[in-house]
Amino acid sequence: MSCPATESNLGFEISYKPTDRQASLAAMNKWLDQPDAHMIPVVAAAYDSSTAIEFDPDVIGATVDLLAELADLAGGGRANAAEFAIGTGRIGLPLAARGVAVHGIDASEPMLAQLKAKPGADAIGTTVGDMTETAVGDDFALVYLVYNTIMNLRSQDAQVACFVNAARHLRPGGRFVIETMVPELRRLSQGETILPFDVSPHHLGFDEYVDFAEQILVSHHYHLASDGTARNSAPAFRYVWPSELDLMARLAGLELESRWGDWDRSPFTGDSTKHVSVWRKPG
Repeated sequence: MSCPATESNLGFEISYKPTDRQASLAAMNKWLDQPDAHMIPVVAAAYDSSTAIEFDPDVIGATVDLLAELADLAGGGRANAAEFAIGTGRIGLPLAARGVAVHGIDASEPMLAQLKAKPGADAIGTTVGDMTETAVGDDFALVYLVYNTIMNLRSQDAQVACFVNAARHLRPGGRFVIETMVPELRRLSQGETILPFDVSPHHLGFDEYVDFAEQILVSHHYHLASDGTARNSAPAFRYVWPSELDLMARLAGLELESRWGDWDRSPFTGDSTKHVSVWRKPG
């Protein structure tokens, strides 16, 4: 909208218009004002029906293998782990079944309700809370945050606070593990903002990069059921670069120990689309 202002002494009219940056911020705030979709009961109830590769039993097995090994490294006979954003227990439940004492934090009561309804859930402690500040102990061998969930924190300050909180939970020698995507900006053609990440019979997924300065993207999901019904969601995230995460870790007093391209310890390279990173608390 134009906001004209007349400078009568100069004899001409000046028209002030929103800049491209102001328009970008307005578009971004529209998405950031939306609550996390995982707070919605219908989303939580459908979460485990995802066809994403992260729900493949082999992928879950590789994830749990590495996390259990890392928990043992600093366990000293007390292998325990705190999972930030434990959700429905996709990883927490099989990790607990491996003998690791797991305590999960999650802001979504509907997601935790799904976890508690599953076999083996009585072996896991859970706390409703914010992973940037909720504390459930200070002697964990392992804290982990998987499946891009660091990006659910929609500001750099919140992501730094998550690292600080993770460090607070760890014993000396303990480790903080994050699994997340590498932003795929290089795949965007000039002037484009949308990339497909899944086009399959039951799910369409498109990432829209809505603000490059604040590193905000919106993931548009269209879930297609076999009965012909559809469900859509469009959560907003703050994408983050591996080097930026390393600086956050340093601010929290943690040191990078390992970075792989996946849970199988494949090398992390310039062509990797995701990473599994491990930071260690000195001591």
